[in-house]
Amino acid sequence: MLETSSTRSVCSLAHPLELRAAGTAAVAAQNALVVDREARFPVEAFAAAREQRLLGILVPTELGGENASMADVVDICYMLSVACGATGMIFAMHQIMAAILVRHAQNSTWHRLLLRRLADEQLLLASSTTEGQGGGDLRSSVCAVERTGSHMALVKSATVMSYGAQADAILTTARRSPDALASDQVLVALLKDDYQLEPIMEWDTLGMRGTCSSGFTLKGTGKIDQVLPDSYQKIQAETMMPVAHLTWSAVWAGLAAGAVERARRFVRNSAHNGNGQVPPGAANLTRASMSLRALTGIIASALERYETVSAEEDELQSLDFQNAMNLLKVTTSELAISTVMSTMQICGLAGYRNDGEFSISRYLRDVLSSSLMINNDRILANSATAALVIEAPRTLRN
Repeated sequence: MLETSSTRSVCSLAHPLELRAAGTAAVAAQNALVVDREARFPVEAFAAAREQRLLGILVPTELGGENASMADVVDICYMLSVACGATGMIFAMHQIMAAILVRHAQNSTWHRLLLRRLADEQLLLASSTTEGQGGGDLRSSVCAVERTGSHMALVKSATVMSYGAQADAILTTARRSPDALASDQVLVALLKDDYQLEPIMEWDTLGMRGTCSSGFTLKGTGKIDQVLPDSYQKIQAETMMPVAHLTWSAVWAGLAAGAVERARRFVRNSAHNGNGQVPPGAANLTRASMSLRALTGIIASALERYETVSAEEDELQSLDFQNAMNLLKVTTSELAISTVMSTMQICGLAGYRNDGEFSISRYLRDVLSSSLMINNDRILANSATAALVIEAPRTLRN
């Protein structure tokens, strides 16, 4: 039987989500080296993700999606990142935007149509929250929505926009109006026909090269209905920050897992070729394996907590939960870096090389971005007040 787009969709949905993700990860792994070397978008991996209907999994079933859980998304981020960090990070960023639309705009007619298109057409969503030279402060905007009747327009200096040129739609932060405070922000959804991107900065970096996070001047126009109904303050606290830190952490754990697996194969190979003699750095394999276990355990615990309180706005916005999700990012990024560094010690020069089956280079370069994506020092400084207020647990079961 000839395979049409409709039969492909049915076939994809007939397979469990994990198998569909594994198939996409296999494609990502085959192209990871060239994606990194050429700093190009992982075209093949996202063609596979669309074929496997992975981009719309969070969309409710009544809108054509699968109503997947956040645990499903986090697992796929991990699986893809073992294969290719850039693919995993792009998938994570896309799903953050999808989660925002599902939670904060499902009752808006315009955004419901966008969600249906996301599921039907497997649209790729990007975000534009970084602006100007103070890009790390996501709770402040210079750009403003300028309203004319039922229409609106905005112009933004988006100095870092991951895969902006490859996306089908962009969700961007802006001040509510030209006379609004910098912190009075909204989130605006723009379809590809609604905006123009004028390049202002290239993306030639140490790692995460395939995310294509160039800088652009973003010029957008559309209907005022395209502004999400909830304030960005609410969106950021309840969804963007916790989902970002959960999915990003899964990406970094995937990178660490990929490096540990290479190190394990290196030790086995060395022992096989050396009559049972293991390399000098083999003792670090225990350290790397245990730190990876700790890393995945921390993420699993945070994910369970998020899913437990996800329906409770007061809990999501509580100081304790916000602090915990922010520190999740700091903890997992630092632990992932130390795990990959341990694998470098295991593999020695073979790991230090850029070529060869035991190279750790790409994993290390990619994972080093983790402490810089919203700088850990910024998070720790912002969390200092919470540290004074939140008391230590009375027992280990609290």
